[in-house]
Formats: sequence, C-alpha cells, structure tokens
Amino acid sequence: MPGGRLTQQDRQQIALGLADGLAYAEIARRVDRPTSTVTREVLRNGGPTAYRADVAHRATERRAHRRRQVTPREPGAKPQVHGRDPEAVREFEDVFTTVMMSSGMPTMMARVLTCLTLADSGSLTAAELVSHLGVSPASVSKAVAFLESQSFVRRERDDRRRDRYVVDDDVWFQSMMASARATAHLVVTARQGVDVLGPATPAGARMENIARFLDFVSESIARAAQQAREVLHTKAGPGAGSPARTGPGPEAG
Repeated sequence: MPGGRLTQQDRQQIALGLADGLAYAEIARRVDRPTSTVTREVLRNGGPTAYRADVAHRATERRAHRRRQVTPREPGAKPQVHGRDPEAVREFEDVFTTVMMSSGMPTMMARVLTCLTLADSGSLTAAELVSHLGVSPASVSKAVAFLESQSFVRRERDDRRRDRYVVDDDVWFQSMMASARATAHLVVTARQGVDVLGPATPAGARMENIARFLDFVSESIARAAQQAREVLHTKAGPGAGSPARTGPGPEAG
C-alpha cells in the first residue's frame, strides 16, 4: 500500500467514487489507501456531498504551507511544550476533529471542541480559539453556542472578566446526560404518537416499538454515564493516576 500524502489524482478518484455513491471502503480500495485515510480526507474537506478534488488539494497545500511557516525546522527552534512533536499534535488534532465530525457534529463545532480538549488547561478564550483556528469571531461564537446547548462546554469568567470556555471530565458526563434526556423526550413524543395513530394500527405499533427501544437506550446511557463517573472519580490507589475530587459533582438534571 503506498505511503505519503494523497495526490491530486487520488482526490479525483475519491470525488468520482463519491459521485457514484460508493462507500468509503470501496473508494479506499480503488485508490489503494486505508479507509480511515479516505474518510478523514472527505470529512475534512466538505463531506460527501460537498467534496471537490481541486478544492481539497489546494486546501491541503495551504495547510502544509502554514505548518511549515509555524514550525521552523532549523536547529535551535524553540522547544514545544512537554517536548511534543508539533506536527504530530496537529495531525492528531485533524484526526480527532474528523472522528467528531463522523459522529454527526458540524465541522466548526468539532474543531472548537477538539481545540479545547487538546489544550492542557482545558479552557480557552474566544480570542485564543480565533487565533488557533484561523476563523472569524462569529464562527467561534456560533460553535460555542451549539456546544453549550449540548452541554459539551461550559462558560467561566477569569480574573480579567473574560469568558473562558471549558471542557473537563464532568462536561462530558453532562453531555451524555443531556443526550439521555433528549432521547427520553423522543420516547414521550413517540408514545403520544401511539395514542394518535391507535395502538392496534401498524403505524401505532411501529411508534410503540420505537418508544420501547429508545426508552431502553435512554436509561442505558444515563446508567452507564453515572457508573463511569463513579468509577473514574473513585480515589485512585498508590501510583494509579490523579486523585479523586474532594467534593460532590454537579447533580444530573
């Protein structure tokens, strides 16, 4: 299997495959690349309906040029925080963003969440997000509003009275609980549909099956999230990682 970056010809083959409605795995076989490479390429460049080979190729060249400017290769360059390889960090940032996008999260929201998650502080201001992502303040504001609505991010004020956007373990817990609540709301709505359509009708029976399935899923998500938080916040043994919280976490709403 060939190594190195995708060529313009590879991208043209990907675009043709998408136009033909092929699955990522089939496109990957045609260009002799891993499926993950093709998936990441498509999601990073507009998704399956908006992917354009020439646009994707130019965008990749711009990213590579920007990275060369940001990361000088000459001897004596300033060491990165914790001795990390900056190029490896940027590549992982792209991969993590792609995974968020493949789960259904919009592009800018995925980029902002990834940026916050990979920051050692777990928090950034709007100005820091704008600088890192190279996007407009309006784009960051819209993305943060969406992430807050999904309980992925919370807002805090720092000592300079600036808003800081924060992610931590409990934010992910709250997001899972928000997902469980949203699913539970679907259950209620589906059961209303049973009453409207009639439980003895095919459509009513279908709605009842949907309600039962989603009810089980909602309860399972909430139970698993609670159990995971209890395990992760249990005081670690000697040499077993970070200590537990000393106070109670926020109640699930």
